[in-house]
Amino acid sequence: MSTNTPLLETIEPDDPSTAQAPSRNTTSNARPAVVLTPTNNMASVPADAESGIAGILRQSAHPAALFCLYFFRISAIAVYILCGLLTNNYVLSTVAVVVLLAMDFWNCRNVAGRTLVGLRFWNQVDDDGESYWVFESRDPSRPANPVDAKMFWIALYVFPALWLLLFVVSIFRSSISFIPIVALALVFNFTNAVGFTYADRDAKQRWANSIASSGWNMGMGGIGGQILGGAMKNSVGRLFR
Repeated sequence: MSTNTPLLETIEPDDPSTAQAPSRNTTSNARPAVVLTPTNNMASVPADAESGIAGILRQSAHPAALFCLYFFRISAIAVYILCGLLTNNYVLSTVAVVVLLAMDFWNCRNVAGRTLVGLRFWNQVDDDGESYWVFESRDPSRPANPVDAKMFWIALYVFPALWLLLFVVSIFRSSISFIPIVALALVFNFTNAVGFTYADRDAKQRWANSIASSGWNMGMGGIGGQILGGAMKNSVGRLFR
């Protein structure tokens, strides 16, 4: 090798196939880019979207009546507990709780029961001075909303149990002055519970009697149909007594 030959000209180039091999391996081993996309898991499940108070009111046919039913009942208990803990003003506590209880009693009997489950009751006195219960019910061809009916019966039976628990607590705490308030709440709540229970039973019995009489009389006719229809009314009616 001559000393005049440049050094770069004496270096033999690498094999082209060998030099390009790493680039091919690098390309083949490269992983695809990962793209992160935000998701909303809460909205993907319909049951989660329909749960909670908002979901119940959304499924209700009468959300205003359902809201007022629970508002008055919860407010009466909340005011009773908070007034007993935060203030010693017995007159203020009594007036507030009694007003809420009276509003709840009227709303439950005349508004909530009629709109949510299609039932109503009252006590009537005839000319002879005898009192008796009068029940009204909705046409069975128009059934109540399942959510409204379920929430109504829950409120009708749960809150009297809560007032009964508060009555026991007031006795053990020797809170004699608050016992009349709880007793009044028990009277109001149990009156509505018993009244609507009998109204519902009366509606089911009348519906069963009408179905039995119309079905057997149309199918059999004559004296035999009347006899079988009367037997059917008696047997089905006993289920709801």
